[in-house]
Amino acid sequence: MFDRITFDPQIMGGRACIRGMRITVSLVISLVANRMSVEEIIKEYPDLEAEDISACLQYAAFLASEEVRPFSGSTV
Repeated sequence: MFDRITFDPQIMGGRACIRGMRITVSLVISLVANRMSVEEIIKEYPDLEAEDISACLQYAAFLASEEVRPFSGSTV
């Protein structure tokens, strides 16, 4: 599903990266959040492709869609 998103303990401490490069998903999401266009991001990081940026956004959306339920904390 997220074939462009990789995790390798030897690269950036195992954080989510793009295609095994030292460019993290969080960096790309931050750039988008700061209103950089796809073209501007690719100009700054020429190893990236538009599909990489889209994959980062899809991955972030996937993570944000997880449900978090409070622990009821029943005692035994």
